[in-house]
Amino acid sequence: MAAGATRKSRRGLILGAILFVFVFIFYVPWELPASVKDRRTPSLSRANVVQLVKGSKVDEIYGLLYLVTSTEDNGRALNEPEHLDVTQQLDWDIYAAGNPNVKWRKEAARIDKVHPIVVFSKTYCPYSRRAKQLLQSYNIHPPPKVVEVDTRDDGHFIKALLTRLTKHSTFPNVIIQGKSIGGSDNLQTLHVKGELKGLIEATGAKVRKPKAPPAM
Repeated sequence: MAAGATRKSRRGLILGAILFVFVFIFYVPWELPASVKDRRTPSLSRANVVQLVKGSKVDEIYGLLYLVTSTEDNGRALNEPEHLDVTQQLDWDIYAAGNPNVKWRKEAARIDKVHPIVVFSKTYCPYSRRAKQLLQSYNIHPPPKVVEVDTRDDGHFIKALLTRLTKHSTFPNVIIQGKSIGGSDNLQTLHVKGELKGLIEATGAKVRKPKAPPAM
């Protein structure tokens, strides 16, 4: 009986410790001291620990997509970008832009639905203009979200992030549900092959009475 009671006591202690850790991570506000955190690389912030514990594998590109699509204008900017090393994975808290309640798995699903196509563009770039005109000719709903990188204060860092995350360093950079399909030439090739409409509709977006694209 004594041995059985001891085993039950140990089991209770283990379960209690696991419950304490779970409650602490997910429900108790906490953060590492500023002296320990390094904003240039992924830290053990609450957001990152929750990501690890849950085992969720949300691609980092969704952090950037959240940042640039989270408002009605051109999105939020990276805070203090001069202190960030964008050649390394950034802390999810940086992408959250001060919002401690972002649930990244749900946010990625929301972005895929609300902004299935995101075009990183430059206002003066003829290739960007060509890609935007071609997509416009498909009359897509919801319409592609266009991010004019050259109008952003953090545009240089956005470009560097895109280069690392998508392996595509020029503009435009067309992202379809978190995956880069490349630039204007890639888009044109899909259009000529008759594959672009199907690719768009596979995201859940609607192509409404596609029109002939303007002459390039």
